[in-house]
Amino acid sequence: MTLVPCGGLLDEARAGGRALVAFNVITLEHAQAVAAGAGAVGAPAVLAVSQNAVAHHGGRLAPLAAALVALARDAPVPLALHLDHVTDEALLRQAPSAGFGSVMFDGSRLPYGENVAATVRAARFGRANGLLVEAELGRIGGKPGDAHLPGVRTDPDEAVGFVTATGVDALAVAVGSSHAMTARTAALDHALIRRLRSAVAVPLVLHGSSGVPDGELRRGVAAGLTKVNVGTALNAALTGAVREGLAADPSGVDPRPWLAAGRAAMTAVVERFLRALCPPQGGVSPGAR
Repeated sequence: MTLVPCGGLLDEARAGGRALVAFNVITLEHAQAVAAGAGAVGAPAVLAVSQNAVAHHGGRLAPLAAALVALARDAPVPLALHLDHVTDEALLRQAPSAGFGSVMFDGSRLPYGENVAATVRAARFGRANGLLVEAELGRIGGKPGDAHLPGVRTDPDEAVGFVTATGVDALAVAVGSSHAMTARTAALDHALIRRLRSAVAVPLVLHGSSGVPDGELRRGVAAGLTKVNVGTALNAALTGAVREGLAADPSGVDPRPWLAAGRAAMTAVVERFLRALCPPQGGVSPGAR
């Protein structure tokens, strides 16, 4: 199909009461798996590149972005490019020229006032350069495992003030998920999701979805989530397949069989999430405005 802006896909998903799934990309095999899985299901998807992934590639966004743009333009379904968990404003400013249509600016570790100020700058830059800007309020976490405690979840009243003050286009909320979970045991706070959906006008985003069972994710989308981010599940599939390949051929030195097996395993994960969250809608729309 072609590379499309994330904003159009997000609007269509929200209007249809379904999810738009974003998959975190680290290697080219990740991106190929997303394109293949989305094509098999016939659903649009988002190729998300985190600031940490950019650091893994030597801090250079352009080479990886060029590969993703070429892959997306050749895909059979609409794919969008999203720059994720950006804290470096210099990296944010590279997004438009690199082909990204959206960015998640992450000031969630800052005190509230500093988060607002930094996010305002990001949102202003986004509006001036055609970027959809997502931000985070609450503490989704992932290392201390504290995201399931009520005190760190997103407060609806604070969310209203934050969205109004910053002018962001989407809001990542802390509602029970956590980054880097390898077991699918997280329970979402569906009542809180409904309150947030009623309180703010912008689409709600769930980070840390790898640790949430399919049924919980579907209930969360029904309650008001729109964008669902998946990363760890892909990494677990890739590394699991590579481990099996190494164990089966401990003297082998050609990485291609292991990476091919990892790509196939990730493709299966992409298909699983998309089939669970993106029921057929009678054809895929191009998603562009």
